Amino acid sequence: MFKENVPLENLTLTFKMKIPHNEIKPLLFTLVLLIISVSFSFANDFNAKKDSTKAKTISFRIKLKSDSKVKIKPAPLKFNKHFAYSFTLDDGYRSAYLTAFPLLNGGKISSPNQSEWKIDQGGDGTISKGLFYSDGFGNKIPFKLALAVNGGSIGDLPTNRGHLSWPEITEMYNAGWDILNHSFHHATKHGTNYSTEVTENTTSIKQNLDFTMSHFVVPGGEGDPDYHLEYEKEALANGFFSVASYKGVGPVFNVDSKMNLDKMISARTFVQSSKDTTSFETMDRYLKTIDSIVKQSNTVWFNEFTHGTGNGNLWNLSMRFPDFKYYMTTLSNQYGVKGNDSIWMAPWQEVYEYIWLRDRIKVEYKQTNKEIEVTIALPEIPETFRNRDISLVIDTSSKFEIESNKDLKIKDDGKTTHKQILIQWK
Repeated sequence: MFKENVPLENLTLTFKMKIPHNEIKPLLFTLVLLIISVSFSFANDFNAKKDSTKAKTISFRIKLKSDSKVKIKPAPLKFNKHFAYSFTLDDGYRSAYLTAFPLLNGGKISSPNQSEWKIDQGGDGTISKGLFYSDGFGNKIPFKLALAVNGGSIGDLPTNRGHLSWPEITEMYNAGWDILNHSFHHATKHGTNYSTEVTENTTSIKQNLDFTMSHFVVPGGEGDPDYHLEYEKEALANGFFSVASYKGVGPVFNVDSKMNLDKMISARTFVQSSKDTTSFETMDRYLKTIDSIVKQSNTVWFNEFTHGTGNGNLWNLSMRFPDFKYYMTTLSNQYGVKGNDSIWMAPWQEVYEYIWLRDRIKVEYKQTNKEIEVTIALPEIPETFRNRDISLVIDTSSKFEIESNKDLKIKDDGKTTHKQILIQWK
């Protein structure tokens, strides 16, 4: 009989089995084969995982319709877009799932929803068709944001909870939204163990999402002078590639040339609703700033933040849903598929990883009449990367087709505008 309330990890089962003497050798032989097989399989899986990140070379052929001269180079941004815009929602509030996610991805936006804090985290209850930009190959891609989350706040209760649940975060993550480390408890006050806040949150997300975060967002709040410097130090010491903090580079980056992404600390700016709820004048001012940035001739990456996106202005540090809807819809109408389609609306990690890889690949090509052999030397890529796509700009007046092996998935516009190639490799 089992004792009650005994943890499973402390439970030991003991049994005896009698094996006939003449069957011992065959059984041992079978057991040895099984151990060898399992070990070999594990080794193959482990080596495959390691090999996926090693430096390697990929190649493919371009077949032109004419023998005009061709130039090929990496695109400054994915899909050869003019500007990348990254937007992050801090603190993992439930309004992200109730309103922001369905608005951008398409779906039913929540009706007004009073949270445990007596603040409405819902929206207008309408059905959204989604907000999109295109990849240049005839496919629409929904706008995606990032979530800066605190693992210690995520849970299923109470039913009118103010924070996200693990299933909700998982759904957004699987839809391409990025998850950023925002500390485990959102701790900022005197006595905070900054190292533990960083590492516990990493462990929490890994256990629940099977994903290792690689970018950190310093939590805001009351604390010792310059406490954010402690978070910056601990995040970088624990392997994070970048930190969004109070001060730093950016938040607008010129990405036409090689960027210094090593241990990047970026300045954080916020988009927030004002007390005026009768017009969108405040949002128009933010949008005017974006428009002035976009009108620059160089290719840029712009990064901004807010907190909640529900009907209530959560902690007066958020965007009311009507403002958020107006803001994102305007961006879509001006720069998405309904506008000039110049935006790459992608979260921080996705853009960072593209630029990191772009600056480390070496593209070579050799043209013989109507055939071009393209070779790309790839660097060793960190295992925590989610994105490994490469966009190439091809300068040619000729239509073309691509020939490649099964390991590469290549999209091109060779039969239409013949200006870009997208390489997706396993």
